[in-house]
Amino acid sequence: MRWILAVFVLVNVWACDSEEVYNPKPRSFPKINFPERNYVTFDKDYCDFTFEYPDYANVEKEQFFFGDQPVDECWFDLHLEPFNGDLHCSYIPLQDRAHFDKMVNDAFTMVGKHNIKAQYRDDFPIEKGDVSGMLFELQGDVASNFQFYLTDSTDHFFRASLYFNSKVFPDSIAPIYNFVKEDMLHMIETFEWN
Repeated sequence: MRWILAVFVLVNVWACDSEEVYNPKPRSFPKINFPERNYVTFDKDYCDFTFEYPDYANVEKEQFFFGDQPVDECWFDLHLEPFNGDLHCSYIPLQDRAHFDKMVNDAFTMVGKHNIKAQYRDDFPIEKGDVSGMLFELQGDVASNFQFYLTDSTDHFFRASLYFNSKVFPDSIAPIYNFVKEDMLHMIETFEWN
């Protein structure tokens, strides 16, 4: 019995004499190849506005909205193919002041639904010529971190919200979100009513 114990100790000593030290693999993230920034003009005859958007995005016109036709033919998505995301865009012609107030309240209500999971929310007013509105940026484990609406307060109301088509972890999506956010801000800066 003693010699079995001696062999066992010798085998363990011999096995531990390796010069290689194994450490756990360091934490890493996949490499993201961001596309070069080039912008194209959105100027569709079915919409009453123009803006510049990144050329890596595709315009996909909405055909159905929960089984029905969209409220206006100017409902579309900017599909951000390299990032598996979409900017959902909707346009509604305003009828009167009460309709304008309802659309603004709806925009705040839609953003408010994300407050449950948001850790923080910033609201930024937008004012440039005859384009005004509000930008909402939410931080945390929310479905849509970036939403905004633009209006002229009398005839036009445009609303957009950014979604990624995958489970969103704020720390891992942050580099992509920050890249796309710059393009969305450019879109707002170049937005004009026809």
